[in-house]
Amino acid sequence: MAETIPLSGLAVGSSAVLREFPKTGPAFLRMREMGLLPGTTLKLVRTAPLGDPLEIEVRGYRLTLRRSEADAVRVEPGGRSA
Repeated sequence: MAETIPLSGLAVGSSAVLREFPKTGPAFLRMREMGLLPGTTLKLVRTAPLGDPLEIEVRGYRLTLRRSEADAVRVEPGGRSA
């Protein structure tokens, strides 16, 4: 497996494969309910002007995450297009 980085460190327009995230807390339960599971391909679409929140595309839809949430999500850059 390749090196993982925080989702917040991914370049805008880049795709990645979600590899891991903390398994506790209400924000992470919400992420799982929205389809963010290990092995899922996603794409960082854009960030707000001040860098928070981040918009990602996953499973054919877009959602936003706070930068603090994206910091805790580990991805492997270079996944196929979301």
